[in-house]
Amino acid sequence: MRFRNVYCSLLLFLTGLSYSQNIDLKILKSINQTELPCWDKTMRGTSFSIYPVMPAVPLTVWTHGFIKKDKTLMRNGYKSAIAITFASIVSTGLKFAINRTRPFAQYPTQITQRDYEVGSYSFPSGHATAAFVSATALSLSYNKWYITVPAYVYAGFVSYSRMRLGVHYPTDILAGIVVGVGAGYLTWYIDKLIRRRQELKSTLGSVKTITD
Repeated sequence: MRFRNVYCSLLLFLTGLSYSQNIDLKILKSINQTELPCWDKTMRGTSFSIYPVMPAVPLTVWTHGFIKKDKTLMRNGYKSAIAITFASIVSTGLKFAINRTRPFAQYPTQITQRDYEVGSYSFPSGHATAAFVSATALSLSYNKWYITVPAYVYAGFVSYSRMRLGVHYPTDILAGIVVGVGAGYLTWYIDKLIRRRQELKSTLGSVKTITD
């Protein structure tokens, strides 16, 4: 309950902050300004890379578990897929519920659009959501720093690229992070509750068999 309340409050705060665009716009302008063709090409590639990475994460975790005959890893693969799907649904739903205009469309003379394959709405960032839920799924699946750190660094670069390309405000990115990380932890938390219930049911069943 506390977990849900904290995340709901944070998301509502970011939603409110998104309508106070002065600071948001200043930060975005500092990231988006000046022409850097080579860097921008790299940012477009980084941004696009989340599309193959997102399905690859659960598939890789599950396959690793299958090869090692590790049922926990295989279950983590399923959980990763659920978390990514859930985060994507929440992010898309929020986009259409909030209807925030893209920064390059809202401020065409101040923000340069460098990614032309985007939808109409800005809040939250779907790329940031996907990158951070994928990083969270990897982190929770393996619990190893040498996997967690690169995963979150990559997620950070994907998120930065969306601002550099002029298609998201900083608050869009922060909201995407909240949704992505929250979906990952929520999925693992629910699975933990399910397993506890199964273990309790199994224990009660064993006790009943003994007493009979």
